Amino acid sequence: MNYTHLGRTGLRVSRLCLGTMNFGPVTEEPASHKIMDRALDVGINFFDTANVYGWGENRGRTESIIGKWFTKGGGRREKTVLGTKLYGDMSEWPNDGRLSALNIRRACEASLRRLQTDHIDLYQMHHIDRSAWWDEIWQAMELLVQQGKVLYVGSSNFAGWHIARANEIAHHRNFLGLAAEQSLYNLNARTIEMEVIPAVSEYGMGLIPWSPLAGGLLAGALKKITEGRRGDAYMQSEIDKWGPVAKKLAADK
Repeated sequence: MNYTHLGRTGLRVSRLCLGTMNFGPVTEEPASHKIMDRALDVGINFFDTANVYGWGENRGRTESIIGKWFTKGGGRREKTVLGTKLYGDMSEWPNDGRLSALNIRRACEASLRRLQTDHIDLYQMHHIDRSAWWDEIWQAMELLVQQGKVLYVGSSNFAGWHIARANEIAHHRNFLGLAAEQSLYNLNARTIEMEVIPAVSEYGMGLIPWSPLAGGLLAGALKKITEGRRGDAYMQSEIDKWGPVAKKLAADK
């Protein structure tokens, strides 16, 4: 396995990051645990999740599955660089989502309980919150870092402008700022090359692509649909979205 530093930090992570979004909704707990065990066996030490994974009434289930895996011991938690995210609504109550100082504190505590760990290695903001000023956000994140509950802060789905603004205000506060950005990036979706990647490079951040195979599109998912086959990891929503397109392409040949 090849390892690299996460941006300008001294943290070393595997070039491959294990995404866990399907743990729970698609992949049951025993199989999820086997996947994580195998990942460590081959040297993957970087796992990514989010508090909303599990979706709907099961929001938080994915983190709980990972937490139960950690309790098996054997150095599982110590070997894993753990990233999770906050932003999405965890209930119907008004302060159970987004990036207010109140929700940042509550969401972090809840994730720590589900993950059964005392700290999060990379705590990522899943989306930009235009209603929360950066001084409020950074004050809350700084407190979590001071308490040892978070080591690094990251972003996800930010525009180049958001990255620049966040880091400039963090530097003004003498805070490290964003260590990494997680963005949609694959051969079929390259728009981040215009502004996001230059901003990431300028600020010495790590870049974590999500959906590198475009939800299976670049790995033959459309062919599976036209042949009547569905991969276990290919979510029903993606099939519903791309199925009609695949059938039309096949008919036009």
